[in-house]
Amino acid sequence: MHRDEQEKIVISASRRTDIPAFYMEWFMGQVRQGFFEVVNPYNQRLSKVLATPDLIHTIVFWSKNFGPFIEGHYAEKLEKIGYHLFFNFTINSEDPLLEPNVPALADRLEQLQSLCERSLPESVQWRFDPLCFYRVDGGPIRDNLGQFERVADVAGTLGVKRCVTSFMDDYPKIRKRTSRLAGFSFFDPPLAERLETLVGMERCLAERGIALCTCCEKEIIEALPPISGTTQGSCIPNDLLMRLFGGKISMERDKGQRVAKGCGCRISRDIGSYALHPCYHNCLFCYANPTAA
Repeated sequence: MHRDEQEKIVISASRRTDIPAFYMEWFMGQVRQGFFEVVNPYNQRLSKVLATPDLIHTIVFWSKNFGPFIEGHYAEKLEKIGYHLFFNFTINSEDPLLEPNVPALADRLEQLQSLCERSLPESVQWRFDPLCFYRVDGGPIRDNLGQFERVADVAGTLGVKRCVTSFMDDYPKIRKRTSRLAGFSFFDPPLAERLETLVGMERCLAERGIALCTCCEKEIIEALPPISGTTQGSCIPNDLLMRLFGGKISMERDKGQRVAKGCGCRISRDIGSYALHPCYHNCLFCYANPTAA
């Protein structure tokens, strides 16, 4: 079989931390040596992921701050070597309580514009994630949807076609973190309120040419009205990557993710590390390994 017809792999960089914001020099060093050494977070086994362009179809970058990535011209450097790039850009409403160390929303929207103008807009997937509901000092229930429409306006104008969202999962690590905040508590809305929230988001996005997808929300997808256009999403969408860039990638489900909960991600190799690459955004709802955990 000709090399171009062989099935290649997708690199996820990374679910476990924010590489574009904090670790691009490390990433480029691994690229130069031709492989990544990855520690399995569950059994601590060390594996090697080869990273040459003849083996890698696409690098999927995840970030809340693409500023350092853009300023370092890393997209140009990687594309010159021969990699295809796809971007999962999480842009939530500005909320210093929930996300204390991310750039101002205006700065992040400028980053979104920069990514879309130098790459295919279809290669930029907007993640509004997670949806959070919470109380402070026994007051009314709040959410982080306040600037959702503002972000949707910009994303739609730039040609972004997909928004992926999910509701916050209250992991023990998160409960431990929030227990230090006097008067603060996350609130888990009932299913009816979740459905109402998604229907409103879908309506807003449809007016701007953006499809709404969910991440790990099987129960909600099954409960949505038949007329809903919201679908089960995939943050690693190998079918889309092949449409954008050609070639062949496995369409196998990533069994290392929460498939039973509705994760639609296809198989990839994540090269980040919770332990070696702590995230400095220190988001209150983070399930990974922020520096203030």
